[in-house]
Amino acid sequence: MSNFIISAQKSLGDTYFDIDLTLPNRGITAIFGRSGAGKTTLINMIAGLVKPEQGHIAINGKVLFDHQTQTHLPIHKRRVGYVFQDSRLFPHYTVQGNLKYGGQALSAAELEEVCQLLDIKHLLKRYPRELSGGEKQRVAIGRALLSQPDLLLMDEPLASLDLPRKREVMPYLEQLADKVDIPILYVTHSLSEIVRLAQHIVMLDSGSVIESGELTQVWQSHAMRPWQSFTEQSSLFEAQVVEHNPRYGLTQVLLGDNYTLWTQHYDAKPGSKLRVQIRASDVSLTLSQPKDSSIRNILKTFVVSIEHCQQAPDRQSVIVELGIGPNQTLSASITRWALDELELKQGMEVFAQIKGVSISQRDISHSHLPQ
Repeated sequence: MSNFIISAQKSLGDTYFDIDLTLPNRGITAIFGRSGAGKTTLINMIAGLVKPEQGHIAINGKVLFDHQTQTHLPIHKRRVGYVFQDSRLFPHYTVQGNLKYGGQALSAAELEEVCQLLDIKHLLKRYPRELSGGEKQRVAIGRALLSQPDLLLMDEPLASLDLPRKREVMPYLEQLADKVDIPILYVTHSLSEIVRLAQHIVMLDSGSVIESGELTQVWQSHAMRPWQSFTEQSSLFEAQVVEHNPRYGLTQVLLGDNYTLWTQHYDAKPGSKLRVQIRASDVSLTLSQPKDSSIRNILKTFVVSIEHCQQAPDRQSVIVELGIGPNQTLSASITRWALDELELKQGMEVFAQIKGVSISQRDISHSHLPQ
């Protein structure tokens, strides 16, 4: 499979934009960072709206830009779909007219497929002024998909929507990663959107990549720490459904090769892959394996590191990173009093008691198990 390669350099005012990335050819990659970090500039370079000074951009072997060969494909030849913060629909066209504008030679089957994916068939004869904000964005996504792109760029597509409209659009965005076999670059400021949608993440700062990789790995990196308050630290894992316990309304999931967890029932077949989020505040530690406990999830782990809050050194809590397998750690938030009393040190064996688990796939359900 060909790679999606982005190598681009450009001076932008006082910032030197310097990006060197190889990204997945399928699924959603979140582009994340503070305002002015270069997120929109990155996707505009891919779209052809901004021309790099040097570099090479190619997808599926198709070169969009190359400084050495002086290749700079015009926008209309790049086959890149673009969804903006506002829908930018043509007000004098119906929904059907807007959709067909995206594809020059659409078949009835292609239109039907996109209408079903985004649930917009009943809107075809309406005009944009007759649509809600969420409906407009779904039509805008449909128009981009019907242009038959090799790549879909989405620049904060939920930013202009209120919370009910965001909830309306979110399930359709989730389906894109499953059903659309092209890479999607998704610019956002929202951690909750990233957790729910992305498989890969690129973190930018001042025009440079500070972290890039699978979301579950990057999530617990030091680069992500400033974006979560000390009390909101959490761990993300890719998990697999093992079995269901219908009597107690629970579902068992497997983390890696050795660790299983019980969570509130989730309607998915055994073998299905899910994303599991565990908040550090829902993890407590004990030196010996508890007996006669109401907590269902108790894992044998070891201390990898102990982190004090740098922003508030007098804070009476710490984050303990626990090893639960190759390259996987679980975060636990405990008080300094507990740290001193347990005399925790790096490498010590401890038992993690997990009081709550969240699962993200089609939806995120925060499920706290009975204790």
